[in-house]
Amino acid sequence: MNRSELLLSLAKKKILILDGAMGTMIQRYKLSEEDFRTPELANHPKALKGNNDLLSLSRPDVIKSIHAAYLEAGADILETNTFSGTSIAQEDYGLSHLAYDINYHSAKIAREVADEFTAKNPEKPRFVAGALGPTNKTASLSPDVNDPGYRAITFDQLAAAYKEQVQGLLDGGADILLVETIFDTLNAKAALYAIQEVFEEKNIPLNPEEGGVPVMVSGTITDASGRTLSGQTTEAFLISVSHIPLFSVGLNCALGAKELRPYLKVMSENAPFLVSAYPNAGLPNEFGQYDQDAEDMAKQIEEFAKEGYVNILGGCCGTTPEHIAAIAKIADKYQPRKVELVNNGDD
Repeated sequence: MNRSELLLSLAKKKILILDGAMGTMIQRYKLSEEDFRTPELANHPKALKGNNDLLSLSRPDVIKSIHAAYLEAGADILETNTFSGTSIAQEDYGLSHLAYDINYHSAKIAREVADEFTAKNPEKPRFVAGALGPTNKTASLSPDVNDPGYRAITFDQLAAAYKEQVQGLLDGGADILLVETIFDTLNAKAALYAIQEVFEEKNIPLNPEEGGVPVMVSGTITDASGRTLSGQTTEAFLISVSHIPLFSVGLNCALGAKELRPYLKVMSENAPFLVSAYPNAGLPNEFGQYDQDAEDMAKQIEEFAKEGYVNILGGCCGTTPEHIAAIAKIADKYQPRKVELVNNGDD
């Protein structure tokens, strides 16, 4: 049984647990500017502190320890430290040329930790999801209020950047590709286009049921309007990304579990794929911090499992291994949402 078949098999038996926030955990280390610099970047002219993806090169020990903490908490799936791993996002730091290396080494680190934990307990295999974030530029919206027709990025530029990221993640050992925190569906479609291109070049089946690399997609409902930043409802978002046979589709970030519930219900009622949810630890306070503790968050997330809405649960901003441990404990009590894993793409 290959990794994709094993993952599909487990998903039919249990609610899978995704890890929690990377940035929240990195903040606990109180890292300095020097921690973000490799020897080659000692004299780099731009400030690098805050470029968390770069830590996979400069402080792999920190990233490895965070991954291990989430696996200790009960996570089945680790997300790679690549949320801003595209050449587009790295351009702000003058590090576009490091995009492939960041993704390759981030996946390699997660792969090593996942394999260590799997070896210790083969009955609980661990998986690596290569994370493709939304980038800091949007293909659907103008950044200039005085020029609504202007776009800071093109679809082709996004697709090229995502293609490089996908190649790095797969070469580093990712089992899954996760297009996440989608606020602009056109960006996500560029990522999916890039994934399809790489799969075709590497002769990887698009359908996970045929041994292909599973693809997860997770959108972001930005506020009580129930829409993504680019204006789509949950149903419209789902339709827009259903042109390939996804492993899962779901929602993450922006909202806490309580606020996410009505939109997750819509997703659960309509998705022909597995459904994932990894909300924030409540809503941010006036200082931008997340105060919801593990117990409170787990209680709210229990409603998702009790109603049969989900197949995959985890945490986004503000969540820690304590949150993931509490969520995993809740998930063990419930059966996953029932769905036939279908080929919903074009033959």
